[in-house]
Amino acid sequence: MRRRPSDIDTPGPGQESVWDYPRPPRLESVPRPLTVVAAGVTIAETGVGKRVCETASPPTYYFPPEDVRTDLLEPSSRRTFCEWKGTAVYWTLRIAGTVVVDAAWSYLEPTAPFADLRGWFAFYPARMDACRVGDWPVTPQPGRFYGGWVTPNLTGPFKGEPGTEFW
Repeated sequence: MRRRPSDIDTPGPGQESVWDYPRPPRLESVPRPLTVVAAGVTIAETGVGKRVCETASPPTYYFPPEDVRTDLLEPSSRRTFCEWKGTAVYWTLRIAGTVVVDAAWSYLEPTAPFADLRGWFAFYPARMDACRVGDWPVTPQPGRFYGGWVTPNLTGPFKGEPGTEFW
């Protein structure tokens, strides 16, 4: 059973609480530029990104394939299933002698509500040198499984921290 924590941070002016995000999650366009850097190289940069917002988690950001250095990505054998979006396929990054296994993921056949994400790429910020949403630096979502992007405008607590397994 999912439970809501009692210590939810109150958002201040210009902030968003991840506890105000819906379940099932919502897909929305991002009005700020998005950037991903690995091994000192910009591997993804867009002004037309999308994000998925789900209760208790920082948003996951997605890049259209034309704004990703897909020449640096190769398919991985890893697959996972999301009850909302469908089956995710993973991508290994190879750049400048650096190999980052399962650095990114995408949905080749997403469910209908997330059809706009078909073929788009999301990146684990913990496996990159840097990720940015506009001028905001990104901190990785806590926990090894999650790929959310924590920005300074978000309040939590965030799923992935110790004791959050039943959220």
